[in-house]
Formats: sequence, C-alpha cells, structure tokens
Amino acid sequence: KEFEEVFRCSQRSTDKWVTVLARRNGKARARLGLAISKKFARKAVDRNRIKRMVRESFRRNKKSLRGLDLVIVGRKRPEKNERCLFTQSLRHHWQVVSERCRRC
Repeated sequence: KEFEEVFRCSQRSTDKWVTVLARRNGKARARLGLAISKKFARKAVDRNRIKRMVRESFRRNKKSLRGLDLVIVGRKRPEKNERCLFTQSLRHHWQVVSERCRRC
C-alpha cells in the first residue's frame, strides 16, 4: 500500500540508469524500496549487485533523506566501467529529491 502511494504521488528524478521516486512519509527515518526487474538486468547476479550498490549509497546518505519514502526503478543496467558514474548519479538523485520534497 505505501509502495503504491509513492508511485502514485511523488517527486521524481530520472537519468539513463534509474528513476528515483520520493515522497514525505511523516516519520523520522527514510525508507527504501527497489523495483529492479528482469528487463533491467537479465541475470539475478547483476540485479543483486545493482541492489547492493543502491542500498549502500542509501545507507551512506540516510541522514539527508530523513523523512522520505524512496523507490528506485531501474531503467538501464550500468556497464562495469560505469559503476562509479552510477554511484555518483545516485548521490545526485538523493540531493535532488530531498531538496524537492523539502519545498513541497
């Protein structure tokens, strides 16, 4: 139910790898949901690696995301040489959505 609310009414930030959906949750902590499909990465090992990268980035930036529900929707799997750029992209998304949600 809460997952669907984020899809229905949220602030968005998008690039070629992911779409980040964010919504205020009225709580003191941030929560993360992942929607990484087979279409995004065919092999389970690739999907799990991406999920670990997203969770680690979320964990490192949790303080700035306080009070938000976030859902990450995969769009295109980053190649091995793009993983550093992917991590930087996530950091940028965290900043964008936290700023947008503070304004509303």
